[in-house]
Amino acid sequence: MAEASGLSGVDVVRACMESYVAQDRATAERLIADDYEFTSPQDDHIDRAAFFERCFPTADRLVSQEILAVVPATGDDVFAMYEYELKTGERHRNVELSTVRDGRITETQVFFGGRVPRS
Repeated sequence: MAEASGLSGVDVVRACMESYVAQDRATAERLIADDYEFTSPQDDHIDRAAFFERCFPTADRLVSQEILAVVPATGDDVFAMYEYELKTGERHRNVELSTVRDGRITETQVFFGGRVPRS
């Protein structure tokens, strides 16, 4: 589905994920709606301000993050799966379900995966 910004929901989610790794807060703020809600096993339905305070600055713990898939789901939802390596050497995969409306993410639900063995 095309969004008001001209970007698809998949494009918006991918750009937001890339802005996190780059710590490009200005881009993330443009892509995340004012009424944004974020949920993960560590954060229960926090608002946009809490997300930018607690979650967004955590990219410094990463060595790398690779987006493995970003695909449309039903309606305005988009699934993203990514793998990241921490500075500790641990690798993990997570899946997120984001809702994109009018070119901005209104909600993200994160599902933590387990450790990924080194190949």
